[in-house]
Amino acid sequence: MFKGILLTVNEIDSATQATAQVVESGVKEETLSLWNMAMHGGWIMWVLLALLALCIYIFIERFLTLNRTLKSDSTQFMSNIRSYIHQGDVDGARSLAKSTNSPIARMVDSGLSRLGRPLGDIQTSIENVGRLEVSDLEKRVSLIATVASLGPMIGFLGTVTGMIKAFFEMAHAGNNIEISVLSSGIYEAMVTTVGGLIVGIIAYFLYTLLVSRINNVVFQLEARTIEFMDLLNEPEQ
Repeated sequence: MFKGILLTVNEIDSATQATAQVVESGVKEETLSLWNMAMHGGWIMWVLLALLALCIYIFIERFLTLNRTLKSDSTQFMSNIRSYIHQGDVDGARSLAKSTNSPIARMVDSGLSRLGRPLGDIQTSIENVGRLEVSDLEKRVSLIATVASLGPMIGFLGTVTGMIKAFFEMAHAGNNIEISVLSSGIYEAMVTTVGGLIVGIIAYFLYTLLVSRINNVVFQLEARTIEFMDLLNEPEQ
């Protein structure tokens, strides 16, 4: 009798341990990860991923270009231009400007090419070249702003399609509606919403960083333009 009881207790204990292992393994299987969440988002997530990759590529390319422009030694360049102008060597100044690959050098070269004309014409020429340079620096930056606005909208589209999928499954389930029938569509809807918001936030952050760098470049160009015009207004020595 006692052996039977002990055997029963042991069997119950073994069954309890087995159940605990199954429950534990089941909990581990249900653990969420970003990758698993993305995989449940459907084709919308691939669109969002492509937009995010585009933003990162444009940001890196533009950031490196702007960084090179800001790090160019414009102070030394303007000092050399000043020396040439004081010596009356306009050809030397233009040769230096043409051999220097920077927006400031191209603006100064435009001004030097119009020496002898009214200062207003020279300044207008420099400003026109400056606008072209700034436009070139801003190239493709607007695409990041577009993604910042488009990302959440695409995520919301995924939300709508996911809910449609959930209601479609519910409508065809008849009287046997279960949570699992609805969970797939609702899961997709929530994941795409989160994905769209994440892409939008990252794109907006990258856009603001680039705009800040562009503003720094514009300020530098304006400062060098004023310096060059002051140089032309200096009395001859």
